[in-house]
Amino acid sequence: MTNRFHELPRFLAERSRFTTLGPAPALLAHPDWESEAPVLLWMHGRTAHKELDPGRYTRLLRAGIACCAIDLPAHGQRRDERSDDPAHSIALVDQTVGEIDMIVSTLARLEGGRFNTSRMGIGGMSMGGMVALRRLCEPHPFVAAAVDASCGNLSELYFPADGSPGPWKVSHDRAEVARVDPSQHLAGWTPIPLLAVHSRGDRVVPWQAQEKFLDQLADHYRQVGADPGLIERCVFDKTGAAMEHLGFGTHATEAKNTQAEFLARHLLSRGA
Repeated sequence: MTNRFHELPRFLAERSRFTTLGPAPALLAHPDWESEAPVLLWMHGRTAHKELDPGRYTRLLRAGIACCAIDLPAHGQRRDERSDDPAHSIALVDQTVGEIDMIVSTLARLEGGRFNTSRMGIGGMSMGGMVALRRLCEPHPFVAAAVDASCGNLSELYFPADGSPGPWKVSHDRAEVARVDPSQHLAGWTPIPLLAVHSRGDRVVPWQAQEKFLDQLADHYRQVGADPGLIERCVFDKTGAAMEHLGFGTHATEAKNTQAEFLARHLLSRGA
């Protein structure tokens, strides 16, 4: 475990602890470990791990927001062969959605309530973001959400309307995809602020599929009398990142700052 601390920048390492929340190994970072702080539950993408992207966690800490980053099933300290095979993505999304409530309830009992789960956000990158979006389709405690390079219309992602094979050369059962597809469960979505960051050139999770979902979600907000302006988009034309998907390349700093500012607006407000 000491080696895992050594992988983190000093500022973050000094404010971080490793633990297990329910089934999930977790990195907990807190601004001071003394006062109460709002918290973001963050989930990494496929083949990654919870220690990835310390700059994101550092920005949250500097803003006064704690962070709980977990290893998804088959990843990080839970790693097995499913991590590298996209054929397992749908099952892993489904499994993680089922783990979130236990993770949150365990977190709420830690450190005398210093992680304030009444002012809690949820988010993730790529597959982690898909988990977040699906969890938001059921009753939940979250007051804001943020996703990077992710998608809430999994049917469009895996079975594009134009009949093309799409970016994923794997075969998924349509019924299984539909069960975890956020776009098919929006009736249960309670409107909250949402930030979606993406690249138009993303060759892993095409922007067109996520854009379609965000349009669907905006329509849902209107139908229930909520402001569709609660949904914010930060979209870059080109970033230079690998596959235009892994991070945001030359726009990485802007993307992280935009997310930190968004979360500060919504999690630090006492009215949240």
